[in-house]
This record gives sequence, C-alpha cells and structure tokens, in this order.
Amino acid sequence: MAENEALFIDLDTSRCTSLGICEALAPKHFEVQDDGSVTVDGEPVSDEDIADVRNAVTSCPTEALKLITK
Repeated sequence: MAENEALFIDLDTSRCTSLGICEALAPKHFEVQDDGSVTVDGEPVSDEDIADVRNAVTSCPTEALKLITK
C-alpha cells in the first residue's frame, strides 16, 4: 500500500443479508439500521481498528465485505 493510501470498507449491498456479525465485531464502522440494512461509516480504517475490521470482513458469511485502498 502506498504511503498516502488508506484502507476503506467496501460493502456489496446485493450480497449483504444483514446478519449483524460485522456490527458485533467492529461497531465503530458498521451499523444495522432499523430497516435491517447495514451501513458503513465511510471513514478510513485506523490502525487501531484494523484487526476488528479484518475479522468482520473474513467473518461475513456472504462475502459482502472487502477492504479496498483509496
């Protein structure tokens, strides 16, 4: 990853089934809304949060999440 690039969460809403595993594992970055949809905060993933976010990404049973660089 280049020095000025940051990691962001990419959510494929067509694959997401709103189980809430991501929210349970990384609540700073994911939220299940009242209507059942999942939202991502859109902020770069900090070094402090990367382990939790990676765990959420790899734990998603529908593979709706990935980390991307911008």
